[in-house]
Amino acid sequence: MRRFRVFAALALTALAGVAWSLAGAYQGFRTEAFVDIPRGTGSVGVAGLLAESGVIRYRWQFLAVRALRPRVKLLAGEYDFRRPASPWEIFDLLARGDVFCYQLSVPEGQNIFDIAASVDRLGVISGALFLEAARDASSIRDLAPQARTLEGFLFPDTYRITKRATASDLCLQMTDRFRRAWAELRTTEPPLAAATLASLIEKETGLAEERPMVASVFRNRLRLGMPLDCDPTAIYAALLDGRFRGEISRSDLESRNLYNTYQYAGLPPGPIANPGLEALKAAVNPADTKYLFFVARPDGSGAHVFSEKLEAHQRAVSKYRRENQKANKAGTSGPVSRGKAARAPR
Repeated sequence: MRRFRVFAALALTALAGVAWSLAGAYQGFRTEAFVDIPRGTGSVGVAGLLAESGVIRYRWQFLAVRALRPRVKLLAGEYDFRRPASPWEIFDLLARGDVFCYQLSVPEGQNIFDIAASVDRLGVISGALFLEAARDASSIRDLAPQARTLEGFLFPDTYRITKRATASDLCLQMTDRFRRAWAELRTTEPPLAAATLASLIEKETGLAEERPMVASVFRNRLRLGMPLDCDPTAIYAALLDGRFRGEISRSDLESRNLYNTYQYAGLPPGPIANPGLEALKAAVNPADTKYLFFVARPDGSGAHVFSEKLEAHQRAVSKYRRENQKANKAGTSGPVSRGKAARAPR
């Protein structure tokens, strides 16, 4: 009887030690540890990876938790550990699939080339693969059958990307976000035309209060059959042709690329950037004006002077140029414009 009591006491002590070991937090790494668990890795392999990274002290600890929870599915992926944790907590983390995500921020007005560069810097997906996926418009064809690429439909937002995400996965996230934004508008406007106009508005002004007025200028010009004469379209055409050098040139304005609205009346074949919700709202609900022209104010505020008549517009352009020349002579920065409709009035 005494021997049984001793054995029971020892067993209870051992169980208490195991329980304490499984509940106690441990940190065998310095600041943080990344553990990448490939698909198909068994429990023994997972335990080994965790122990090698200093996330758990001994492999048997994780395997003991697994023995107590044999039916729980553990999810593959890259996990980021930054604080001490117990084997129980680590097991729960893998069961939830709480994998580490990289954040990609896409501001309004970026085009597919800008986004590809940001994706490349993130180091999860190559920029080249992203461009390849973005040039496949099949995922948006139900909404915009004539879309040439996903340009205009990659909605600006902050996206979370796992290490195993593909370029197509990312594009799908972004187009899904566009669909939600588009649904908010409750409009009957054709999505491709609206996204195209919104992209021009987004590139022309950064001021929210000006977007409906810029939209009205473009709408009025379209109604009258006037060329839009939009600088950003000439820049985008140059980007597509691989010849843009950072500043717009006369050859850019004279390019016969179909996206160049100095050479072709009407909207370009598709968006030149990815507009945000406010630009989309302005495109489908423009201000009610008779404006046909706008040019940057010479105060560097980013605001514009809007005109109905060519004569008034020419005076505003002359003032802009005079102030710009004064600033250049003084060695200070001149007024900045994000593009000017009717840059070369005609």
